[in-house]
Amino acid sequence: MFKKEILSNGITVVAEQIPHVKSVSLGLWVKVGSRDEELKEHGISHFIEHMFFKGTEKRSAKEIAQEMDSLGGELNAFTSREATTFYLKVLDEDLLDAVKLLSDIFHNSTFDRREIGKEKQVVIEEINMVADDPEDYLHDLHTKNMLKDNPLGRPILGNVETVRSMDRRKIVDFIGRHYQPKDIVIAIAGNFEPVYLMKTLDRYFGRYSAKDTDGKIRITPEIDGDTLIKRKKLEQVHICMGMRALPLPHKDRYALYLLNSIVGGSLSSRLFHEIRERRGLAYSIYSYLSLYYDTGQFNIYAATGVNSAEEVIRLITRELSSIRRGGIGADEMRKTKNQLKGNLMLSMESTGTRMNKLAKDEIYFGQFFSLEDMISEIESVSKDQIRILAEEIFDPTGFSVTILGPLSKKEIGGAILDYSRG
Repeated sequence: MFKKEILSNGITVVAEQIPHVKSVSLGLWVKVGSRDEELKEHGISHFIEHMFFKGTEKRSAKEIAQEMDSLGGELNAFTSREATTFYLKVLDEDLLDAVKLLSDIFHNSTFDRREIGKEKQVVIEEINMVADDPEDYLHDLHTKNMLKDNPLGRPILGNVETVRSMDRRKIVDFIGRHYQPKDIVIAIAGNFEPVYLMKTLDRYFGRYSAKDTDGKIRITPEIDGDTLIKRKKLEQVHICMGMRALPLPHKDRYALYLLNSIVGGSLSSRLFHEIRERRGLAYSIYSYLSLYYDTGQFNIYAATGVNSAEEVIRLITRELSSIRRGGIGADEMRKTKNQLKGNLMLSMESTGTRMNKLAKDEIYFGQFFSLEDMISEIESVSKDQIRILAEEIFDPTGFSVTILGPLSKKEIGGAILDYSRG
């Protein structure tokens, strides 16, 4: 059973009651992320996410962790480019205690200056860890390559310089500007009593207020084809290839999900079969979507040997051309639909997944979609929709390539040029 209510201060609550489970997942979603930061405060959303767990007026950081551990549950947070999320998962009988703890963290964090100093180094080490992981580092490079100077293209973690500049004044100012009740969604999925839940949430979150501000201004990025090669001494060449896709709320999003699965989103996908299974040229190869409120990217990642890089790029572009010009067959369409529906239904057995879906439904669509709604949308996608979408997305003129490894542009330029000629 789905329920939506607005608390007395304007916070939106979306809840799905699942009586047959023993757990409850709750997420507090603030509709602000790294794309909403000014250049001088780059990384502050992620830094604030860390600081909310560093002590309140009543609890130290250690006491927060101990209290959650005593409930046998999970309390954590994450930052994306368009949201900052604080979430928990507990047994249904412990929901009240968990809500009290999350409320204290959200309302009463002290942002102690000594803790800020320590956390700067923690986040800098996190940035260094990403830089040491070729795959993670490449994804950040690739996003920057495609979105250029738009805030959406910046790494979520920020950079060493901006992290070092964080202080309590900046944190409090950013929260005051962006953590407005109207921009907060609380999502809950699991076993709970609806009337009691709403009263509890109104008691612990309904009195939160903030000075009304003009809000955030988001600029939609231009996405143009480009090639970026960053030379680095590595054993492998790491490749990302990307094209402009659809924004997340687009009416053809289910056709896009199917297209992604066909290209490289599953173990039976074309790229996995051709490049890994048939030719053995890569251990890791996949496609993935980066979808936002107003734009999106269709991306392909591969890691391969130096001598195989050009061939891998040619094989990828060949598959894209094949789909763009020839579409897909009825058998491939049916298998992909079945696979997508199966993954969807299995994922919905998790209260955490359901909670995430509830929040995104509200943030991006302002309405709830049932499992039956989503299955119906998948079934309604036609082969013509896939073909038309592939023609649009796999346009050679909008093709971007980002490469990390011991290669030069001259060594792989031919494979890219062949595709860009159409």
